[in-house]
Amino acid sequence: MAVEPTALSTRILLLLVWVHHDLSFLVTLCGSITILYVDCVERPRGEDQYHMNQQEEESIRAEVLSLVRGEKPEPQRLIALLQRVQRHFGYLPRTAMIELAQFLHISPARVYGVASFYNQFRFSPPGKYPIKVCLGTACHIKGGEAVLKVWENKLGISEGQTTPDRLCSLDRVACIGCCALAPVNVVGDRIEPCVTPIRVEGLLLAMGVSPQRSTPEERAHASADREG
Repeated sequence: MAVEPTALSTRILLLLVWVHHDLSFLVTLCGSITILYVDCVERPRGEDQYHMNQQEEESIRAEVLSLVRGEKPEPQRLIALLQRVQRHFGYLPRTAMIELAQFLHISPARVYGVASFYNQFRFSPPGKYPIKVCLGTACHIKGGEAVLKVWENKLGISEGQTTPDRLCSLDRVACIGCCALAPVNVVGDRIEPCVTPIRVEGLLLAMGVSPQRSTPEERAHASADREG
């Protein structure tokens, strides 16, 4: 009987963890697998859909070094430094994570493994109009998932991504504390209450953004085209 690739990968991972009994090894291994998956399967997602030139990368490296100036290169400071980098850039550029790994004397896989474990971190630059769709309990019950799908369709991107022109970014959030107004979205710095799927196009037009109409398959093809 053939073994599914996912099941086989899981068995290998568990075996390696059992052999090493080392949590740091697990984090590094998961980071390596995640990087491989993103590079081979999900690219472009996040920063990779934008091609940085050498000058931009050098600028990011310099800014990261400035952000960590005065810090000791202690790996236990990784999460705090990731938070600092994200506050500065609005997201975690790949170049910044590599520079941070070099500063802390750890592997880039470990940095990426930790960053991808926590949903507070994002890997694509926020758009001019960041759109956050609440999917807390109240919003989920009242159709938040359906609203998110319509946003994806109208913007031509998936949750966690930014439009190629960097005009809009789309994210899900756990709760924004306005449960009585569910389902709630945050568009820019404005809270939009009682958002139904039919309201999404109107919100886009109010921002001056022309709605697109794309299926998940079309979004996948568009991502593949941008990668090529």
